[in-house]
Amino acid sequence: MKKIILTLAALAMFIGSPAWAQTEPQPRSRGFAFGKWIEVHNAILRELHRSYVDSLEVDRIEREAVDAMLEALDPYTVYVPEEEQEDFRRMLTSTYGGIGAIIYKPDINGNVIINEPYAGSPAALAGLTCGDEIETIDGLSTHGLKSGEASEKMRGKPGTTVVFKVKKLRGGPSWKAGETIEVPVVRQRIVLPSVEYADMLNERDGYVLLGKFTDGVGQEVREAFLKLKEKGMQRFVLDLRGNGGGLLGEAVNIVSLFVPKGTLVVSSKGRRIGTEYKTTADPVDTEIPIVVLVDSASASASEIVSGALQDYDRATIIGTRTYGKGLVQTIRPLPYSGQLKLTTAKYYTPSGRCVQAIDYSHRNEDGSVGHIPDSLTHEFTTSGGRTVRDGGGITPDFEVKGKRYSRLTYSLVLSGIVEQYTLHFVRNHASIPPVDDFHFTEYDDFVAFAADKEFDYRSSARALFDDMKKSLEEDGLTEAVSQELSALEKSLDMDKETFLRLKKDEIIPFIEEEIVARYYFQEPAIRVRLRYDTQLKEALTKPSI
Repeated sequence: MKKIILTLAALAMFIGSPAWAQTEPQPRSRGFAFGKWIEVHNAILRELHRSYVDSLEVDRIEREAVDAMLEALDPYTVYVPEEEQEDFRRMLTSTYGGIGAIIYKPDINGNVIINEPYAGSPAALAGLTCGDEIETIDGLSTHGLKSGEASEKMRGKPGTTVVFKVKKLRGGPSWKAGETIEVPVVRQRIVLPSVEYADMLNERDGYVLLGKFTDGVGQEVREAFLKLKEKGMQRFVLDLRGNGGGLLGEAVNIVSLFVPKGTLVVSSKGRRIGTEYKTTADPVDTEIPIVVLVDSASASASEIVSGALQDYDRATIIGTRTYGKGLVQTIRPLPYSGQLKLTTAKYYTPSGRCVQAIDYSHRNEDGSVGHIPDSLTHEFTTSGGRTVRDGGGITPDFEVKGKRYSRLTYSLVLSGIVEQYTLHFVRNHASIPPVDDFHFTEYDDFVAFAADKEFDYRSSARALFDDMKKSLEEDGLTEAVSQELSALEKSLDMDKETFLRLKKDEIIPFIEEEIVARYYFQEPAIRVRLRYDTQLKEALTKPSI
């Protein structure tokens, strides 16, 4: 009845209006558009529910509709339903309740294999090692379980016990190699380290590899920095390569270690409000030279740290231009225990630069910001008078590119061939020499192993040739250039073993790192990675700003 009265009243107003008012289009407010589309959406859903020819999967089509709507805004505004919040929370905090091990499931009808327990984890303390096969989890056979399903069975509330039936790779205090035993493991709160590595690189340079910005990481970096100073550090290297960001407050805490108290680190500006974030603690060192390493995967909080230290001429930024994610996300509650991670503002460095890429919907294949003409950017000035620009990400003071790997090497890693070979190696070697003395010398064995596996071993040139050949076939031109195609194809052909041997020097470091992680855990494995890090070695030759 109320709706009818409102409709009649609106009609009466229209009839009683002068002629000029009837021809003058009235502006439609943002509220009108919002209300209109809510009505349209509800009407469509009602009609589908009432009349659609097949059964209607409401949950699926609504989720797809919500995801598509949010994707049209920016890549970081997302809907998180109740059933996905544990994974979302784990991503934000890098913590979960479980046993602390990476597993491998080569065959859905086979056992779960312990691939890599974390140092000091419940799995490691219970004696689970790389190569052990889990046959049951709390009495449930692992046969038929997918890897993710097995992982979920292992996770649980800290303090609870999960019992595995394990086929042991090697003998132990009370079991023989190959024997199946029961192994109870008490779950704990697993905290994946944010400071992944901290040590001296040489007599002068202290080094910290920071993987993400999680709660408390500012204090971890502080402690690592002070320990490095005790070892005689004269220059501090903070490695943010591959660091996709995290908590804004922790980025502020890390900058506060190196600049005076009360210094502006970053500001955010949204539709309704702007906020400034300043350091609130006394620094630990305002003089030591700092090198910050970045690349195209350094994003968000990584860009806040590198941008602020660059703007104050407090650090030398080295590497390649960062990702360009300068958007602030806020978590809002939704009905039925859902959440909306919503972009509410943009970040700005102390000099006024916006970190966000001008066009975040179009990027290079590796996710990095594409070329931006200077005419589309603006100049800003650091504390020391140097010119810096906005337009997307942080441009380093010295560009030093990382090592480029062949398509074959990427394929070996991404297809899991290196990981599978590592398990093969562990099964056949009870131990390896100490980390600094270990060098992988069984490459012929790896070639034989990999040659027997199915993976895409084409070179980049051969992959391009195959794409070109397909296009020629679609255009009906294959016959016209058949002789040239045959000659080119023959020159590009290379058998799997020959190609593997050709790329030996770039493949071996990946194998060494994986093997060392299985015997000595992650930190020593990172030391192996640094052994071959040409980008880091070149960065250390650059002068300080």
